[in-house]
Amino acid sequence: MPAAERRRTTYGRLWRGVPRDLGFLLPTLPIVVIGVAVVSGLFSAGFSTIVLIVGLPILLASLWVSRGFGIVEIARLEAAGRPRIPRPAWRKPSGSGQVAAVLSPLADLHYWLYLLHTAVVNPIVGIVSWTVSFVWVTTGLGGVTYWFWSRWTEDPERDWNLLDVIVGFFSPGTVTGLTQRQGDAIVYFVVGVLLLVTLPFITRGLVSVHHAIARGMLGAFPSEGLREQVTGLASSRSAAVAAEGTALRRLERDIHDGPQQRLVRMQMDLASAERQLADDPEAARTLLAGAMQQSREALEELRAISRGFAPPILLDRGLVPALESLAARSPIPARVVDELREGTVLPVELERNAYFLAAESLTNAAKHSDATSAEVRVALRRVPEGDAGWLELTVTDDGRGGAVPVAEHGIAGLEERVHGLGGTLTLSSPAGGPTVVTATLPLPADTAQPAR
Repeated sequence: MPAAERRRTTYGRLWRGVPRDLGFLLPTLPIVVIGVAVVSGLFSAGFSTIVLIVGLPILLASLWVSRGFGIVEIARLEAAGRPRIPRPAWRKPSGSGQVAAVLSPLADLHYWLYLLHTAVVNPIVGIVSWTVSFVWVTTGLGGVTYWFWSRWTEDPERDWNLLDVIVGFFSPGTVTGLTQRQGDAIVYFVVGVLLLVTLPFITRGLVSVHHAIARGMLGAFPSEGLREQVTGLASSRSAAVAAEGTALRRLERDIHDGPQQRLVRMQMDLASAERQLADDPEAARTLLAGAMQQSREALEELRAISRGFAPPILLDRGLVPALESLAARSPIPARVVDELREGTVLPVELERNAYFLAAESLTNAAKHSDATSAEVRVALRRVPEGDAGWLELTVTDDGRGGAVPVAEHGIAGLEERVHGLGGTLTLSSPAGGPTVVTATLPLPADTAQPAR
């Protein structure tokens, strides 16, 4: 795009934001006046009577009211199109009981910053920004329309005009020959045009000043974001460990209750057949046939259990072919909807977990939902710049619905696994169906994605 066209586009975008900027700036004066009057009055009354019983509640009220005004300021800035300001992590009472809950604002720095913003900083900045914006708009509009409405005003008693003064300053003795009204109209019009042309920059700058101050005083501290991230990582790690533990216990239980019992029975049948082989060949053949049946059933159960692990097709051909193979083996008819862009390369570990989630969801549907069909949908979801995106896996069945998480079983195990991967799992299963399980898994930052 040429530089001139790019400048026009940027200027047009600034002008489109002027109504929202003015929607923030023009109501600022009454808001800050009310805020400083209420908060300053409460704080002064509370502080001056702090030695009395009534002083402390009034002081606390000033902190709570300041918080309310701060929240309104943040909401107004976001309504004006400014970037979202992270909300503070309001401190919870460290002690127990009602007293700790009531007095907790006194120990929270955010409350005091909100009070300082409402009672001191915002009134100063707000009055200045309101004055500048109001004067800029009214003078600009008044200047460009002076030629129209001045005809209904009385002429000032002077025989000179503003244009002659300006021209005479640069060229002494020069006279334009225009009347007082004509000369003034030209000067006012030029000044009005200049003010209106620069109005988008003024409003954008004033609102940006408010936003910068609010972000520093009303937003969350950087350490709070780091603490929340560390807490989230610790929670994810605990969930991952719990999910692996649950999966191992389930695997142990499935092997013990299924193939292991059949192999023990087969071993007993083979031992009995060996003892009767010489004396009763017919009975021995019957025992051998039973042992063969036990071996076949044990093999089928081992295959069913192994579906929770990565099959060779997943490692050789990728996620979608593995899901299609899984759908073909599903006890209920299932189909796969592939919304991945061609050429997308996903990490092997991410594919393995997505395959496991799909396999477990289809197994749950076959066991508990009385479904007659299912659908597995896989797609990539774009996110704001700075993140690689999300892999979204959705399994839908037309069963009777009513599915709920049960500890250490089915959906609860899926939730733990997804949380351990840093993703989210949502379940929609109204009575009568359908049941929709949606797992959203974060992509690593280095995931290769083809261009659109």
